[in-house]
Amino acid sequence: MNTQPDSRLDPRLDGLEVYLVGGAVRDARLGWPVGDRDWVVVGTTPESMRQRGFKSVGRDFPVFLHPDSHEEYALARTERKQGHGYTGFEVHASPDVTLEADLARRDFTINAMAETPDGELIDPYGGAADLAVGQLKHVSAAFVEDPLRVLRAARFLARYRKLGFTIAAETQALMGQLVASGEMRHLVAERVWTETHKALGEADPGAYFETLDDCGALTELMPPLATPALADVIARLGRVPDESTTSQQALWRWARLGEHLEDVEQARLNDAVKAPNAYRDAMRLASLSRRLRRQLDGERPAAESGRAEAIMTWLDAIDAWRRPERVAPLLALIAHDDGELADDLALAWRLAAQILPQALLDDGFRGPELGKELSRRREETVREALEGR
Repeated sequence: MNTQPDSRLDPRLDGLEVYLVGGAVRDARLGWPVGDRDWVVVGTTPESMRQRGFKSVGRDFPVFLHPDSHEEYALARTERKQGHGYTGFEVHASPDVTLEADLARRDFTINAMAETPDGELIDPYGGAADLAVGQLKHVSAAFVEDPLRVLRAARFLARYRKLGFTIAAETQALMGQLVASGEMRHLVAERVWTETHKALGEADPGAYFETLDDCGALTELMPPLATPALADVIARLGRVPDESTTSQQALWRWARLGEHLEDVEQARLNDAVKAPNAYRDAMRLASLSRRLRRQLDGERPAAESGRAEAIMTWLDAIDAWRRPERVAPLLALIAHDDGELADDLALAWRLAAQILPQALLDDGFRGPELGKELSRRREETVREALEGR
């Protein structure tokens, strides 16, 4: 499949040695839709690119945006480890850097393939063969220089494990070596969250956390999850509200990961990766819902008497009256674990929401007494409905 630009139709590319690289080549060969396309340009200079109308956007290395397509064109480069973390590299970009040298710095062989303008595959590191057998394998021993690659290995497995992919044994060994070196501690929390968030939206997010646990990285990066209960936690990732967007799916998967944790450990987990507030809130709401299930199942001593009172306390705790949009996804979440409770909650919410403050104002209630009477009437209505089922 030829996914290359045609220089005859684009004079800005005339005379340039341009190659399609990375994910676009990989996904096309898997038969997957090709999203963003990345290009490598060999044998030219930043000045030449700017003269052709390309806009420089790379801060750490020469990357240019095509003025019309806005796709990224990077000059071929090599990297040399100079410090700690995934940013501790010295970049060398010049016209003498070959395509093969540029591909050598990639993380996995399946990401180190390129295509010529006529669609010919250039595959110096065996990426096509690894793609065919479903193997994530490092390009070179330089893999251990970048701790981010541990996260990327886990994330790619989350994407492709359902296709039968595995991580090569020798790559797993390097991942363990990288963790043991202490390099993981140099990853900033925001970068860990970026990779984790992407993994939460993949087909098999459990593979991400299992992989990090297997190599010891989970203990370094998200210690509250690195417990013997991880397998049970991962099993919950498939029981989330049926949302239409990947971002909502990721939100509730994150909530499921930490719903069993006490408040202090939830905060510790969220702080470790600097999770956004929406994800912290979702985890807290899922935790409140889990506690309600356990309370009504008798797994922990009930703080309230009666099912109706417990349900009303839950509605208050999730701030349902001011944030009614929270109710539906939480009911869907609970339905995966306890359909009967979800039905009771839906009934309670429907009936209680019909009792509005205006009716009590008409009856003469004011101030604190208004709130008390509103709660009493709602709970009484719910109790009667539950008793009459």
